[in-house]
Amino acid sequence: MSDLQDIRGPVPGPRSRELTPALRTFESRNVTFVDDDLPVFWESASGCVVVDVDGNRYIDLTAAFGVANTGHSNPNVAAALSDQAKRLMHGMGDVHPTEVKVRLLETLAKIAPGDLGKTFLASTGSEAVEAALKTAMLATGKFAFAAYRGAYHGLSLGTLEIGGVERFREPFKNYLPSRSILLEYPRADFLASDEGCAAALDRAERALQTRNDLAALIIEPVQGRGGCVVPPKGYLRGLRALCASRGMLLIFDEIYTGFGRTGSMFACEREAVVPDILCVGKAMANGFPISAAIARPSLMDVWPESPGEALHTSTYLGNPMGCAAALANIREIRRLALPEQARRLGSVLGARLEALRVEGCVLDVRGRGLMWGIELRDANAAARIVKAALKAGVILLQAGPQGNVLSITPPLVITQEQLFRAVDVIAACFE
Repeated sequence: MSDLQDIRGPVPGPRSRELTPALRTFESRNVTFVDDDLPVFWESASGCVVVDVDGNRYIDLTAAFGVANTGHSNPNVAAALSDQAKRLMHGMGDVHPTEVKVRLLETLAKIAPGDLGKTFLASTGSEAVEAALKTAMLATGKFAFAAYRGAYHGLSLGTLEIGGVERFREPFKNYLPSRSILLEYPRADFLASDEGCAAALDRAERALQTRNDLAALIIEPVQGRGGCVVPPKGYLRGLRALCASRGMLLIFDEIYTGFGRTGSMFACEREAVVPDILCVGKAMANGFPISAAIARPSLMDVWPESPGEALHTSTYLGNPMGCAAALANIREIRRLALPEQARRLGSVLGARLEALRVEGCVLDVRGRGLMWGIELRDANAAARIVKAALKAGVILLQAGPQGNVLSITPPLVITQEQLFRAVDVIAACFE
């Protein structure tokens, strides 16, 4: 397979167009957006290259929602998954567990920052976040939370309560308790100075002082779906002190930023800040659904000893295939030194993207590691770029509460040649 894009016909091609009516007939119409330009149906993928059902090849700048950090169909992860599937596809995670589950729990305790050492395994990011919220409730006896505008922690009813994107909340607002408060997420590009960071922390403190019923504050160290928003240096460390002074727990949602994405294994390590609970998922197993909430042992032990029926569990908790894939994936991240790769490529990518500021519609360029956003004047401009790039062989996503940000989160195994080729395509689309 070529490691660059190769468009052999129209996009979407005839086979994609044949499949679209069946999709529309049998899937909820709310799930997949369909128009004359989207979608293309994926057939296979390797590394950073995706092949659709019409044989067109694309450079993937999404890592399939930030999942494929070690590359699509990573052979070592695929081999571990296949081997495990041949021996045992499913266990009884909270009754009769497997050895591979124990090995994963041990590994997570070793790679998690600070003293985070006990884990609640789950399948999706929403589940991991809800496990963290429940842990905070049990630990504090309080049932409200502080979160951020623009935040995305999942779309389950529990996570919608702390979600910061109004369009996801609006249809269900009459059901949501709406006890939580939403803070303004500070932007490093607006608050570059120490004084600016201090002002942002002061605003957060004043907001928190209005409430005495908050169990925890939850934050993404870099907002992902919110538009790749990077906080000013020192903000996360300031939140650590602020939460401690108010008797609140601090939860980091690193479902998007974890496992090397921002240039370190976890984004919070950049400021050497250790939360009370760390939520991870997405790239944890490079494609197999598994997630986790990792906490200090003393905090996780607020959960009572199981009498034979767990208070919080799921059928697929600790699924052996997910555990095997996660273990192999973590080994690959280390073997390939992917956090270092993301940090190195991120520095050159940032300079390359800065050149796009000369275009009239670009309002901002920001990012860290291999997680970048290009903020445009409006969502229509972003949609046009996404569609034009797809026809030229580059897969992009829109992000931001208004959809006006081009999100760049490629597999961390992307080469500089692939990355620069994709950016050249984006630059041409602006024209």
